[in-house]
Amino acid sequence: MGRVSDVIIHDHNELKTYYDKIMNSADLETQTEFQNQFVWELARHSIAEEIVVYPAMEKHVPNGKDMAEKDRQEHRAVKEKLYEFQGMKAGEPDFKPTLKSLWDDLRQHIKEEEQDDLPALEKAIAASASDSLANSFERTKMFVPTRSHPSAPDRPPFETAMGLLAAPMDRLMDMFRKFPDPEKK
Repeated sequence: MGRVSDVIIHDHNELKTYYDKIMNSADLETQTEFQNQFVWELARHSIAEEIVVYPAMEKHVPNGKDMAEKDRQEHRAVKEKLYEFQGMKAGEPDFKPTLKSLWDDLRQHIKEEEQDDLPALEKAIAASASDSLANSFERTKMFVPTRSHPSAPDRPPFETAMGLLAAPMDRLMDMFRKFPDPEKK
């Protein structure tokens, strides 16, 4: 699986791909499929970072509590915009501008995370601990909500408990959403 920074950066790259697919497509079905994929990935990614990565930063990185709190604040803003975007339909006049605004915030967060936070975390922990965090991060994404719930807590254990309640409903509703075929991703 690799280091925790590798799996996080991989997710960031996937999100960028989904964003580009939406923005560069004129086909409403394609936009809808990748909207669902983008929301699904970003919701899971954000919560997994809050449950797994940020507590590790707080524990191991000098000034990690401040870094994690800043990241949580950025996540709150992104979750609000994601919540708005996930409720929109492709073809609405504000669909792409809303996604662009969301991506602008997310891109800045990703840049800071990849430039500062992840290198600081990797420096502060052993390679085996990074591998273990990567595994925990990926496992956590399997059971967390797949939609944005901005009013939910953003710290364990409350976030974990709320996620366990929201995730089954999100996953049930995902069964009725259209997602891109794997070869289109």
